[in-house]
Formats: sequence, C-alpha cells, structure tokens
Amino acid sequence: MAPESAPQDNPQDEPESYVGLSAGAAEERARERGWTTVRTLAPNAIITMEYLTGRLNFAVDESTGTVVRCWPG
Repeated sequence: MAPESAPQDNPQDEPESYVGLSAGAAEERARERGWTTVRTLAPNAIITMEYLTGRLNFAVDESTGTVVRCWPG
C-alpha cells in the first residue's frame, strides 16, 4: 500500500480579495498565491460539497465575467 501524503494547508489568502476581479485575473492571482486548483462556476451552479484542500472556487457572473463570490475548498 502506498504511503499517505501529508495533509497540506490552504495558502494564507483572503478569498474576499478576489471579488470584483475578472475571472482570468483572479485565476492568475490565485495560482501565484499557491492555490493548486481553481474552479470557476456560474453563481447558481449545482456542485458537490466535497472539500478539497488547495482548491479555490470562484462564482463568476456570466454577463460581466467578474468574480461575485469566492471560497476555499
């Protein structure tokens, strides 16, 4: 059996700082700050609720292309 990897923490970052940015700029900033996975969603998208360390979720307004909500996991 393969050894378990050590759990990792999320980057020390404020998700609220992404609100108002364009989706592209927000994703670029998130990757620069150490987020390993960035997920872009429509504001009312139906998603699973599993928590994934290192993932940052963006709800992006389709008409403006800006982030309206951001949360880890």
